[in-house]
Amino acid sequence: MTQPFSGVRILDFTQVFAGPFASYQLALLGANVIKVERPKGDDMRRGPPSKEWAARNLGTGFMGINSNKRFLALDLTSPKAIEIVKRLAAKTDVVMENFRPGVMDKLGIGYAALSEINPKLIYCAVSGFGQNGPERTTASYDGKIQAMSGIMSVTGFAETGPTRAGFAVCDAIAGMTAAYAVSSALYQRTHTGKGQLVDVAMLDATLAFLTTYVTDYTIGGHVQGQLGNKAQSRLPTADTFKCKGGHVLLAVNNDKQFAALAKAIGHPDLPKDRRFVDWPARMANEAELRAIIEEVLASADDKTWEARLTAADVPCSRVWTIPEIVAHPQLAHRDVLQKVSTPHGDLTFVGSGFRLAQGGGKVERPAQLPGADADAVLREAEYGEAEIAAMRSEGTI
Repeated sequence: MTQPFSGVRILDFTQVFAGPFASYQLALLGANVIKVERPKGDDMRRGPPSKEWAARNLGTGFMGINSNKRFLALDLTSPKAIEIVKRLAAKTDVVMENFRPGVMDKLGIGYAALSEINPKLIYCAVSGFGQNGPERTTASYDGKIQAMSGIMSVTGFAETGPTRAGFAVCDAIAGMTAAYAVSSALYQRTHTGKGQLVDVAMLDATLAFLTTYVTDYTIGGHVQGQLGNKAQSRLPTADTFKCKGGHVLLAVNNDKQFAALAKAIGHPDLPKDRRFVDWPARMANEAELRAIIEEVLASADDKTWEARLTAADVPCSRVWTIPEIVAHPQLAHRDVLQKVSTPHGDLTFVGSGFRLAQGGGKVERPAQLPGADADAVLREAEYGEAEIAAMRSEGTI
């Protein structure tokens, strides 16, 4: 079955996380993504935590977001390499890059230069703050954007202060936003026949995901602080509670769910208690309600309570580890994790975060070493064998 982006060719200059995560989403859905790296490859190839995989120039984090791509290593300081890029761009649908604004222009392969060669080209630039504005050239990293966007101001506990999310959430948000933006531009091109510049800023994308907190302030005047493990609803029963040897997160946000919780913990009359009769009362008497719940939860462990409460239709979960969730049968049923045979054995990757009835995302080929597909890509660009050999001996590729 044809995938959504079959026949779409992407010249991918992105590196580290946000950009490669974006092009990975499109590669999963059939795009022909040619990843262009410097000769030693993307820095993420040699990153922690696995020394074994870093030594192979195939760091585990790198592998997780670069499957299904083809690999071309170029020395972009070489005029011949720039010539290669321009020749490839002439027959490319999308160029993606996440350098600091202006870097690609200095190399002579920015949007202005490449769109002159190919007016139908969609050029996606991912950066911290976008292609214009006073912060345009300011360096940015995930942690900086977490701190600057407001994420850290609402993450953590009031007693101990802000904390960053446990993964590169702003990189992931920017990457998914870029994939969506490129998809939008490709669809728009079917109407206009024209390419365009797609400008994705990590800060903008993160604010879009924080929209409800932003409007809490811009419309309601409310400035949210650290909620700990509470939900945005701020309700006392949408929080994490101690049990024997662990924790259970409750997501109890309405009266029906509260009644189910009360019955499941052996206190069916709690909804009738004037202290807990509605959500304003429960918020006013949070400490008393929490003490009642945790006294009961202390009688059993997290797995037991997760099973009991789930059976009673109380939204909840214990805190799962990555190894535990990876083994969950729900993921196997939906083919979220996909195994690929490699010279290093069978490796498992995360596929698309959604299912299509026809032509959905699929991991078909793991990441390769830098330049692994150079010959094939250059032949497609109509370079001869002698030219390819000469460029290799000169260090261009």
